[in-house]
Amino acid sequence: MCTLERKGNIFILTLTGPGEHRLNPTLIDSIQSALTQVRAAVTTTSASSSPAALITTAHGKFFSNGYDLSWAQSSQSRTYLMDAKLRSLVSDFISLPVPTIAAVSGHASAAGFILALSHDHLLMRRDRGFIYMSELDIELILPAWFLALIESKVGSPRARRDLLLRADKVTADVAVKKGIIDSAHDSAKETVEAAVRLGEELVGRNWNGHVYAQIRVDLLSEVLDEIRRDNGTGMRSKL
Repeated sequence: MCTLERKGNIFILTLTGPGEHRLNPTLIDSIQSALTQVRAAVTTTSASSSPAALITTAHGKFFSNGYDLSWAQSSQSRTYLMDAKLRSLVSDFISLPVPTIAAVSGHASAAGFILALSHDHLLMRRDRGFIYMSELDIELILPAWFLALIESKVGSPRARRDLLLRADKVTADVAVKKGIIDSAHDSAKETVEAAVRLGEELVGRNWNGHVYAQIRVDLLSEVLDEIRRDNGTGMRSKL
């Protein structure tokens, strides 16, 4: 489902295989296990950690095509479970004591874009793929915590409108112009290479990871409040 490779102080988490990397409990648990490994590897004491950075990327034409709705459609409880697990995973990204970089190597749709947006930095290939919040097109209502995360990361009201109320499929160069991502690159390989260079730059700052994580937690406190507010809704098909 995913692999974790360490190159010096850079961890590279890769969603493996040619599929859509849809987020079901199995994949989410696999990613969360990788984050646990990163946390254990960098933590030295309760007050300090080794400088490191985490890059998340994926094989194939998809970074992630969102929730595994075909798995969830048999029962509402499965939908709740997926939402709860993704909330837990995003919380782990927010509290992780290293800078995080999403190297978006293909389509990032709906919850797949939320996964990418959970990182501190977002890089994207320009030759293939787009960002797409598909909920309007497939008649699903977004959880409040999705909206809180998008509002915290996408500064332009017009960009948020185009993502959520037009369901635009936003390519890398357009996403840079809208301030949604940091940079666009000519291929998946170049996107990961740029992410590694950025990771090395951030590691070179030699920051205390626990301080970094606490600042991120405070910065995204409203997102975490929504994540913790378990109202038992998850994705909904109607009001």
